[in-house]
Amino acid sequence: MLTRARTARFGSHYVDQEEEGADRVIAGQVAARGVVMVDGLTSRQAVLDFAQRIMTLVPHPDSDPDGLTTIQNIGLASRQPGLAGLGSGELLAHTERSSVPSPPRLMLLVCLRPAASGGEVLLTDGRAVLEDLAATTPSAIEAMSLRGTAFYGDGGGHPSRIFTPHGGGRISIRFRQDELGQFSPLVSRFLPDLRKAIAANEHAFALQPGQGYLIDNARHLHARAAFLGPRLCVRALGAPSFPLREGFSRGGAAAKSRAGAASGRHGARGKSAPGAGSDESWEVR
Repeated sequence: MLTRARTARFGSHYVDQEEEGADRVIAGQVAARGVVMVDGLTSRQAVLDFAQRIMTLVPHPDSDPDGLTTIQNIGLASRQPGLAGLGSGELLAHTERSSVPSPPRLMLLVCLRPAASGGEVLLTDGRAVLEDLAATTPSAIEAMSLRGTAFYGDGGGHPSRIFTPHGGGRISIRFRQDELGQFSPLVSRFLPDLRKAIAANEHAFALQPGQGYLIDNARHLHARAAFLGPRLCVRALGAPSFPLREGFSRGGAAAKSRAGAASGRHGARGKSAPGAGSDESWEVR
């Protein structure tokens, strides 16, 4: 049952994964909103069982034999390129596995042991980011949608772009902000605008044991605050076991944002407030 505490914390993003028909609800919510909050996953096996219900697991270079990846502080080794997620410092908003040609569509992260302090999760809806840019800097979207303007990975990098258009007016986002992400001059000049839009639409929350989130990795960017203590999470990556169209729908929101830009709607919005394209409730910091 959806408790008052869960409603206050995760709003309408919460789905009770133990309820009958939960998998159908989760599939619909991922398609519509790109994010689902869950709880009751208090063991690694419980996380694995749930992950296998909703996705076909895709291995990660750091994953364990069961297909899940243990997310904890590994100390100095986390300073290597691409391993910041296995440290205790701040992890900037990014797309998971952005350096491979086809990143996994779904990402599930569950907390088994919270940090002594810090470690809050930060999620950003790419649709809200897109709408902010459409209202303030539409030329940024044009530049970031050009092929080969972003390079992700080691060596020469994997040629890509930040926004990828799909059929039917749909679009996906792919971004990272560490040394494995490089951008052409056409895009680099707009990165401050992009980072501002990401920061304006971040939603922060702390996970307790057994709580986690499932995101559409082509729509939501995820991040983490720095932390102290033996924080322990597990992560699953995979392909959805349910139909999921490419990208997310821009709808008419971007056009409406451009039309309303002169009204100054951004001037009154705080960092933790939802983006214009999001009418979902989240816990406020």
